[in-house]
Amino acid sequence: MSSETADNGTATGTDERVALVTGAGHGIGRGIAHRLAADGYAVSVVDIDEDAAHEVADEIHNLGEQGDAIALPADVTDLATIEMAVEATVDSLGGIDVVVANVGVYPSGRIDALSVDSWHEIMDINLAGAFRTVKASLPALKQSDSGRIVLTSSITGPMTGYPGWAHYGATKAGLLGFMRSAALELAPEGITINAVLPGNVKTEQLEALGDEYIEEMTESVPLGTLGTPEDIGAAVAFLASKDAGFITGHPLVIDGGQTLPESQAALSEMSVSE
Repeated sequence: MSSETADNGTATGTDERVALVTGAGHGIGRGIAHRLAADGYAVSVVDIDEDAAHEVADEIHNLGEQGDAIALPADVTDLATIEMAVEATVDSLGGIDVVVANVGVYPSGRIDALSVDSWHEIMDINLAGAFRTVKASLPALKQSDSGRIVLTSSITGPMTGYPGWAHYGATKAGLLGFMRSAALELAPEGITINAVLPGNVKTEQLEALGDEYIEEMTESVPLGTLGTPEDIGAAVAFLASKDAGFITGHPLVIDGGQTLPESQAALSEMSVSE
């Protein structure tokens, strides 16, 4: 938004800050879009699945959340479509203050069976897709008085590993390398860039992995439950806020303590104080 701001810190001529969220039609992205709208952001709900994007925008309107919402199609592997989504967001909502590069896929594939094409495909979506989203959004973010970028990484890759997700983990670790150098480049523009690192979160994609996987993952979380998209949305809302203006290049873990135990034995030693 314009660098000319009203007393409440929002851009002159609007009551809202504007957030563009990719992959917002499903799962974590959906939770992020809802949380930002509830906090009063005008949200551009961007997804390759245009019907899902419209469904989320309609939900935001129907639930009476404070912020406005529009739905836009974009494919993060195609820079032109992201640029069109950015342009449409600026035209419809007046600018962009926050960009959440959230798109991510995690098809399982062990290294010996993983094709080179499959490796490149997930890199193109998860890692290069975030780069394209940030690149396309920068001209608009530079017009904001407090530009914010939040990347959706994961504990898998930066902190942990899991058989079958070497390609996925590589993309999520790569996002943090991108984030750190981008933070230095963007700091002179007053733009921050941070990342959320979710643990296992209850989404459609996670449910597709089956009850056995869900049970295994739940047992590995000290808090005894999986995360929700709303949990991730709350973390993103903080990093997107002006309260987080002195935080940049930071990975924020949201995993219910999953990465804390040294071993399964440590989990078995847990007890509730009387």
